[in-house]
Amino acid sequence: MLSMHYIGLDIHKKSISCCVRQSDGTIIEESTLAANRPALDLWISRLPQPWIAGMEATMFTAWVYDHLVSHSGTVKIAHPAMLKAITASKKKNDRVDAQKISDLLRCNFFPECHMATREIRDRRRVLRYRNLLVRQSVQMKNRVSSMLMETGVSYNKQKLHQKRYFGRLLEEEGSTMPESMPNLLRLSRSTVDSLTQMDHQLIRALRSDDVLASRVARLQTIPGVGPILSLTWALEIGDVTRFKTVKSAVSYCGLCGDEQSSAGKTQRTPISKQRNKHLQTVLVEAAKVGPRWSPELAAVYESERSKGNRNRGTLAVARKLVAYLLAIDRGDRKFEPRPKDVVPAVAVQPC
Repeated sequence: MLSMHYIGLDIHKKSISCCVRQSDGTIIEESTLAANRPALDLWISRLPQPWIAGMEATMFTAWVYDHLVSHSGTVKIAHPAMLKAITASKKKNDRVDAQKISDLLRCNFFPECHMATREIRDRRRVLRYRNLLVRQSVQMKNRVSSMLMETGVSYNKQKLHQKRYFGRLLEEEGSTMPESMPNLLRLSRSTVDSLTQMDHQLIRALRSDDVLASRVARLQTIPGVGPILSLTWALEIGDVTRFKTVKSAVSYCGLCGDEQSSAGKTQRTPISKQRNKHLQTVLVEAAKVGPRWSPELAAVYESERSKGNRNRGTLAVARKLVAYLLAIDRGDRKFEPRPKDVVPAVAVQPC
């Protein structure tokens, strides 16, 4: 019977450090190759069989993972935070990192994390690019407001970014502005229009995608859940079956604090930084407007707000949305509100 070979890969932009170990821990090969597909193909052709590879999750991991899997290899991805805690040492370089990853694989201490399928990652890239466009659009709108405030031009905050009002503002206040201001404002306005048009185009493409259409439609049956939240949930969560409980999903979304317990004392910290920041942002924003659309969410908000403040109420609504989303996504069904309790009529015996 052939023994397994364990490969540790430390991936960077231009190079990949490799370490190949046998089952007894003996290192049989250490090398550094160029980070491109031809170099990987040549290296894979020389690998002893069978083999299993491990690597840390970075921005360069996905294409290497896909390429190795296409060669019928078994590949695991390590959680960066947990890997850092396990392999912390005084000496650290690419060669040592590759050695430690291969050793963790061999000893079954490898902190494996979830790797989304390629079709989900491709569509998630589109959604995250759309989020970038939204941030740039907001920055540009804020810059328009700051330029008007710098020059003492009065404007209506609610109507500033409406096309008709913006054009009328330039006509009426253009004479009081510095010479360069009108052109800068027009350029900013055209940039915002272009970014908004691109945003709408990307969202339409994702909503009509065959892979996502039915799943997103089911999620949108939940009161307070719109297209952005449903798309973000579907693409950032990926395989929903990996979450066994609502608590684990809430933790992944960053809607709970860290816990530090020692010597019988427990301390809760603010909202955890170890989270999916894209899901956290969208869920909090949805929780702020969700109570307007759902009496159940409104009741949750008011109950928690009375115990603390508005932020506490918003977090409670966000956690409730996670519970709804997880149940509908995992059950593969539409949302159906729970019927109100009905007191059965008591039969009266005739005298």
